[in-house]
Amino acid sequence: MADVSLLGSYVIPGPSTEARRAVAEAQAADRLGMGAVWESELQSIVKDAGAICGYLGHATENIRIGTSITHLTLRHPMIQASWGATMQALTGNRYEFGFGRSFKMLFASYGAPAPTLQMMADYAMILRQIWRGEPVTYDGPAGKYTDMVFRDRPDDLVPPPMHLAAIGPKTLELAGRHFDGVFFHPFMTPRAVAAKAKIVRDSAERAGRDPSSLKIYHELVTAPDMEQEEIDEVVGARIAAYFSMPGLGDLILDANGWDGSRLDAYRETLASSIAANESGERKLSGRKLYIDAGKHFPPEWIAESAVVGTASECAEGITRFIDAGADEVILHGVTADRLGPTTTAFAKL
Repeated sequence: MADVSLLGSYVIPGPSTEARRAVAEAQAADRLGMGAVWESELQSIVKDAGAICGYLGHATENIRIGTSITHLTLRHPMIQASWGATMQALTGNRYEFGFGRSFKMLFASYGAPAPTLQMMADYAMILRQIWRGEPVTYDGPAGKYTDMVFRDRPDDLVPPPMHLAAIGPKTLELAGRHFDGVFFHPFMTPRAVAAKAKIVRDSAERAGRDPSSLKIYHELVTAPDMEQEEIDEVVGARIAAYFSMPGLGDLILDANGWDGSRLDAYRETLASSIAANESGERKLSGRKLYIDAGKHFPPEWIAESAVVGTASECAEGITRFIDAGADEVILHGVTADRLGPTTTAFAKL
């Protein structure tokens, strides 16, 4: 029998503004026996991670709750530390931080410095010092602080684990040295998961850490029992959107050993749709634009990097990524209120 707690899911994935939906989705995951639910923060809409995760902590009993992802540098370290400690107190130590580097243009639009590798390492160090109750005096890329201390630290505080989203080798090595776990990006193949997991664990070992203590989370786009139109939106539009982000598509191609020359039709469709939108010739929503472009991805790429089909077929597909080295798989693109048949099929494997 497979362990359903090896599976997690997102709440309100994508650019949703229906924050209340997160409660029903998290409660469904809790009832199914899944290991964790994750909230992906978007500051530009109604998806503040602190508010939503706090709400979920009250609404659930057993499941772990985390961010995948929020950003290290957009909140003061003391605010981050207090958030994590408060969530642990509210949930009985069920909270986990997932951080990401995101894109330089996001931080530029907020008037904040883009995080560097050293900045993220130092933030993790500072947060751990605060949670230990140690005064922090620091002057470096993560800011300037003098005698900053968590003065009313609970004696029974269990610091929340901190994980880092990573795809490139330097960020993977950083996760191995300084974080408690790592999130692998969607649309990586099992072979890529195995290779990336080795980089993380080797880095941890070189740093004198126990490699097995790090959690490897893989985010897996999952489309169980869906009609083609919904598959095009859940799977096709997602991969098309990721490949439209500067640099990210190249990293996925490199990780999987895919030939980028096969994306000419995708690029042409995306470019023509954007041009038509800008000229006023026709107006497509962002989602429709990516759905059209996503139809031009090689189907075998989708087949080896996502799981699509019946609930049983998806359950079997998930095991490929666990066998490749993922400690837990976060099912992406579908929420837990629709995952009952898939988790049941997984439990029978």
